[in-house]
Amino acid sequence: MNTLAYAGPGPWILFFPLVWAAVVIGIVTAARRVGRRRGRPWSAPGPDENSPIALLGHRFAAGEIDEDEYWRRLSVLEEQFGRATNPKGRRT
Repeated sequence: MNTLAYAGPGPWILFFPLVWAAVVIGIVTAARRVGRRRGRPWSAPGPDENSPIALLGHRFAAGEIDEDEYWRRLSVLEEQFGRATNPKGRRT
């Protein structure tokens, strides 16, 4: 006859979720480091610093052109280089 009563899983039950959390965090960290070394394949593409729209923004920021000229030229560049707009006219 067994006189020991079963008292449940005990405190070790908390150990296994912590192990799985450490495994998931390790995989995510490794994937992010590999992504940084290879040019960030999962991140959104950033603006090209040599694009005409970026150069226009730099000229406006430096004070070479005024606001009216900036918006006029930007509208022409967006038609040519295709910055997307949604139906409400906002850029996406």
